[in-house]
This record gives sequence, C-alpha cells and structure tokens, in this order.
Amino acid sequence: MASAAEQLAANMSFSTFSKAKDLKRRLWFTLFALIVYRIGTYIPIPGINTEHFAAAFQKQSEGVLGLFNMFSGGAVERLAIFALGIMPYISASIIMQLVTSIHPHLEQLKKDGEHGRKIINQYTRYSTVILGSLQAYGIAASLQSSDGLVLNPGLFFILTTVLTLVGGTIFLMWLGDQITARGIGNGISLIIFSGIVAALPTAVAQLMDAGSTGAISTLTQLGVLLSIVILISLIIVIERAQRRLLVQYPKRQVGNKMFQGDTSHLPLKINTSGVIPAIFASSLLLLPTTITGFSGLEGHSGWINIVNTFLGRGQWGYLIFYGSMIVFFSFFYTALVFNPTETADNLKKHGGFIIGIRPGERTAKYIDYVLTRITVLGSLYLVFVCLLPEIFLTGLGISVFLGGTSLLIVVNVTMDTVSQIQSHLFAQQYEGLIKKSSLRSPKRSRKKGAKRKK
Repeated sequence: MASAAEQLAANMSFSTFSKAKDLKRRLWFTLFALIVYRIGTYIPIPGINTEHFAAAFQKQSEGVLGLFNMFSGGAVERLAIFALGIMPYISASIIMQLVTSIHPHLEQLKKDGEHGRKIINQYTRYSTVILGSLQAYGIAASLQSSDGLVLNPGLFFILTTVLTLVGGTIFLMWLGDQITARGIGNGISLIIFSGIVAALPTAVAQLMDAGSTGAISTLTQLGVLLSIVILISLIIVIERAQRRLLVQYPKRQVGNKMFQGDTSHLPLKINTSGVIPAIFASSLLLLPTTITGFSGLEGHSGWINIVNTFLGRGQWGYLIFYGSMIVFFSFFYTALVFNPTETADNLKKHGGFIIGIRPGERTAKYIDYVLTRITVLGSLYLVFVCLLPEIFLTGLGISVFLGGTSLLIVVNVTMDTVSQIQSHLFAQQYEGLIKKSSLRSPKRSRKKGAKRKK
C-alpha cells in the first residue's frame, strides 16, 4: 500500500501548481528580490576608476578575491555596492555558533527556544555590521593606497566607501530575511546561489571557446562536461543519504486507555557539515597567494616564491593541504552543530531509546560513534568533490565557477528549494481534500435526516 504522501505525489500535476496561488505569489516575490540583487551587483562604488580596477583584479583573480567574487555574483570584479556580499553575515553566524558552544549565557539562550534564538540572531546582525565595517575599511584603505584606482582619495572617500559597502551588506541581509519569510527557500542561500548561477553561462562559454580555439581538445571538453554531470549526481545521492537510528518509545497510559509504543528514526546526514568546510579551507589556502600578490614583492623574495610554488593553485602542496583542511573542518563543524549528549538527553526526556542501547550516557557515546564513522565518509566525499574539479579546471584554465564548491552550493540550494515547493503543493492538495470532505459531510447528514423522517 502506498502512503498518503506517495498518493499525493502521484496525483500532482500542472493543474495542482496552477491552483496554488500562495506558492505562485511566493515564487514571483523570490524572483523579483533576486533581480533586485543582480541589478545591485552592476552598480559601482562612487569615486573608482573602474578600468584600472578591472586590470588590477585580473592579476588577483586566482586568490581570495576570485573566491569572494564567486560568492558575490561578480560584484567584487566590478567593485559594486554589493561587493562585500553576504559573506560578513555568514562569518558572523559561524562565529556566533562557536561562541554559543563555549559561552554559558549564549548556550542558555539557545535552549530558551524562540525567544533565545531571536536574541542570538540580533547579536549576529550586530556582529555582521562590525565585521562588514572592518572589511569595508580595509578595502577602502587598500584601494586608496593603489595608484590610479581612486579618483579623489581622502577621508571622504573612505567614509562613503565604508557606508556604501556596509549598507549593501545590511540590505542583502534584510533581503534574505524577506525571501525566507515571504518567498521560497532560504534567502541567504538563494542570494549566493543566484550569483553563482548567473556566472555559469560565462564559465561554460569559456570552456567552449577554449575548444574552438584549439586550447583544449573536443575529447577534453566532453570529459569535463561528463565529470560535472557525474559530480552533480554524486552530490545529489550523498546529500540525501542518511544513517537512520531506530528509536523506540514505550507504551503509555492516558486515563483508562493504553497507547501502543511507537517507533521512529533519528536521521544522521552523511554530510552534516554541508559546504562550510570547503569554503573555510579554500579561503585560508588562497590567503597567502593573495597577500603575496598585493605585497608587490612577487618574484623578489625567496619565501614568497616558495609560497607561490608550493601553495599555488593546482600545485600538489595546495591539493594536500586543501584536502587535509576539508577533513579537519568537516569534523570540527559537525562537532559544533550536532551535540550527541544533548540529543541523548532529549530522547531520554521523551521516553525514547535506541534499541539495545541504555538511555543516557551510553546512547550519547553510541550516537557519537556512529556520527564519527559517517563523518569520515562525508569528509572523503567533500575532498573528492572539491579536489577533482580543482585538478582539471586549474590545468585547463577554466573558471572557478565550475569548481566543486560552486557545484555543492548550487545542488544543495536547488534540492532545498524544490523540497519546499513540493511541501507547498502537498499542503495545497491537503487543503483541497479537506474542503471536499467538508462539502460532502453536510449532504450526507441531510440524507440521513431525511431517512429518519421517513
């Protein structure tokens, strides 16, 4: 017998979507908000010589600036008002997660429910403004120190640049919240997603141009495209994979009634940490290359040459450190976001237990044991997905927008958004069934009343 959800999914059609007025309104709102974001990535900061900056950015596109440019949807390359993007908010969120796990007051707020989460979110926003201001000041100072980039250098330029960049980040933070509340999907993730997707056609065109000019062979082109398809399929399979622990709830008596014990599952994702380890690892590894590029000493210092040779993108040292740091951050972030002891305590409070495992400390140790084993698989999966494109794309000179990190973000956000759309369609069908049953019930009661009168 098919479940109710499977029956609803089988009956889902285009007519179901056409009747979902609330879903269509949410989709239009999301689309409009993302268009506003994309327009903002083309509005440059005032007082900048854009031609000089484009030439300077081209020299640093292989460093951290290239990574930030990917997350900002090309705004860094154009030095637009959204050049900082949403990255200060993401950094502030990660810092707050770290502080929450070690600070007793914030940890208690986390356990206080919705009220505590609102206070932590407020602290996160304040931290975003502070981080954004520091980053914006650093950008303004570095731009002013470069010859020919700033038309009218001075204090006024620094103030306007800081206000413009921080204001752009605050606006994107607000826009992401509006998309989450009034649209479809996670607003912050969709903003990053739209920036990457907008640059994918250009990256594919570069790949095709390289084949047409003879820089790479047709066989290599097909190999790259086939590898991307295989990676996307692998990401979909692993991101949906779970290790389910069977949880048993005992029988309970309410009044004179005895209720049978229920069973459920505790799902543990193979990749609990998501795409965060790849972002952290790539940011830290590209930092030395960026520093040497801005120092102006490239080629004049022995240790700088060693850094560029050993930690240059595509080099063996870079790949080894990249993979090692992905594994480290996978375990670190998983331990940060998932607490086995807290999960075991919650199961014990509700009377649940894992079959064959004693509740309490034994359950926490067992969950930690299982989580450690599946995190090994999840970290190796991230290493494979991130390093394989890095090896091929760096050697072929193809854009970073076709890399493993961007594919992870695109596939994850797409899956999350599609699942939310399906949830809205299921809710629409349930509402239709409830309305039909409510319309039929009065007719049945009238027929029964007529039979009684006869």
